[in-house]
Amino acid sequence: MSGIEALHIFDEHNNVLLSHIFTSRPPPASQLISSYLSHPAPRPSLIHLPNLNPPTLLHSLQTDSLLLLSPTSIDVPPLLVLEFLHRVSDALSEFLGSPLLASRIEANYDIAAQVLSELCDAGLVAGTEANALRDVVETPSSLSRFLGNVGLTGQSPTLAVGGGSGMPGMGSSSSSSTISQSQTSIPWRRANVRHTSNELYVDLVETVSATFAPSGRALSAFANGTIAFTSKVSGVPDLLLTLTTTSLGSSAGRGHRVRSIMERPVFHPCVRLARWTQHGELSFVPPDGRFVLAGYEADLLPAASESILGPDAHRLNLPVAARMTTGLGPTGNEFEVRLELAPKFAGAGSAGGSRGTSPHPAGPRVGPRGVAAVVTSGLTSETKAPALEDLRAFIPLPAATVRRVPDLRPSRGEAHFAPAEGGIVWTFSPKVVGQMTTATLRGSVVGHDAGAESESPLDAGGQYAYDAEAEGGYQRGRRKGDVTPSEAEGQGDARRKAVNAALMPRCVSISFAAKGWLASGLRVDSLTVDTKRSRGLGETVKPYKGVKYLTVSRGGVEVRC
Repeated sequence: MSGIEALHIFDEHNNVLLSHIFTSRPPPASQLISSYLSHPAPRPSLIHLPNLNPPTLLHSLQTDSLLLLSPTSIDVPPLLVLEFLHRVSDALSEFLGSPLLASRIEANYDIAAQVLSELCDAGLVAGTEANALRDVVETPSSLSRFLGNVGLTGQSPTLAVGGGSGMPGMGSSSSSSTISQSQTSIPWRRANVRHTSNELYVDLVETVSATFAPSGRALSAFANGTIAFTSKVSGVPDLLLTLTTTSLGSSAGRGHRVRSIMERPVFHPCVRLARWTQHGELSFVPPDGRFVLAGYEADLLPAASESILGPDAHRLNLPVAARMTTGLGPTGNEFEVRLELAPKFAGAGSAGGSRGTSPHPAGPRVGPRGVAAVVTSGLTSETKAPALEDLRAFIPLPAATVRRVPDLRPSRGEAHFAPAEGGIVWTFSPKVVGQMTTATLRGSVVGHDAGAESESPLDAGGQYAYDAEAEGGYQRGRRKGDVTPSEAEGQGDARRKAVNAALMPRCVSISFAAKGWLASGLRVDSLTVDTKRSRGLGETVKPYKGVKYLTVSRGGVEVRC
């Protein structure tokens, strides 16, 4: 059964850059983009279009500045099409460069067409691995290598590596059979890999999402982790990556503790699942270059959090804790936000901003650059203290009621009201973070009706003390229901506090980047090369190995008030 009917790529102005029909007769690109734009924003990745003939399910992906659309008129799992769109984006970025721009596709239509033809055949998803595509997609570099070898005697290994043998009549039969066998046994690794310097890099990146109640109790706390790997090793290396953690104590085995931390793991096809299930280790033959080895989710709430009290931010091992107080001041129009750094990050600054020492250059990396823990051949490591960077607090305000923020007094950092973002932005430079342990921000807000002339205190009660028609004249005693000026002023203050209560912020979200530290407590214990199972790598070759840790929060830590 055919699954992928067509693929349309649009630029930032919704103009068609590339359309590729795989099977059937899907609706034209102009009709699809019109139906897509007519849907109110934010547009989901899956839109049903019943007005088309036949009724169509439209899958979309926004990547960089491009929009990818793929229609289906038959019963196809939506996840299959959406994953295919992600693979298309990754493959085009691999060949054309990142970020994926319209100008790059326009300048390389031939390469983009080859990539799409290899990714899908007659509606069926085919080879999507970047290493396998390198052997069959002709690029200007591979053609240049072919032309440079014309007229040379003997067989040229450069021709086979460049992918020229993928074209009929090019290269020897022995070279073609070698590539074919390699692709059959290891489809995710290209053939005849050669590197002048052998290097292995591991990047562990975790994204934290946590929510805290006004009392400070953690309601939820998760870390979504990614193990990014860069392999630049000649031949076919067989690697073993061992992880460790001390967050669950030493009573259970290491493999059991690691599997308990890494909940709902997903792996690259190169990972041997039996080794992971039995020993909690990652054994694999890596693709050449950079790729995502594994992904996982870690629950940061300890078992004790099931009680009513629950843990706070520091007990969750987060680098920053926040607390907000509202309704301050005589009229209740002021608020205060207090940030407190964890002891291990207080005053750390950017001390860990460099990589650990190594006899080899660092080379290109995968993902953000973080503090280094270099693992040498002897399984030793050099680590530096974790560093906190890009600290930022955002305080959302109700846009419908708040007119301006006249007063902001931060003890550290810089704060300003950003109407376009809908709140107050409080930022800290690396120098300030390196010297602070706590910081306080106090401010006041003004609503849209604050400039209206307030009614007279005597009118507030709705009655006057003097009544010309009453007996006894104006010098009679106070009647029931009369309001004195002091009571009227008190009622006005209470009314203003009630109005200002609607102007107060309800939460604060924190963003940061912690280098050299993971919220889940995972660490790399060792990275070894199995020389007996590896091919094309001598026993004397000792690849350079490096590992980095990074924990980020992009507004994911929310403290309510």
